[in-house]
Amino acid sequence: MTKSVFTENYNLFLKLLLLARKESGLTQKEVADKLHKNQSYVSKYENGERRLDVIEFADIAKAIGVDPLKIINDLLKGWK
Repeated sequence: MTKSVFTENYNLFLKLLLLARKESGLTQKEVADKLHKNQSYVSKYENGERRLDVIEFADIAKAIGVDPLKIINDLLKGWK
């Protein structure tokens, strides 16, 4: 079984997070500051270099001001 980080579904998840950040008008640096992380943390998960767990995902959603359930629902609409 392929790790989920290399699947189309995980790539869609990352695209949805990136879109949500951009729609919120925040830069990677601004999100990182809200999370008390370096900008490279945001870059790495957005590029798929770093896998997110559910707690990190919830923290990121809160930082960008989006309901995590919206992202999950959007993900499930495109699920393959």
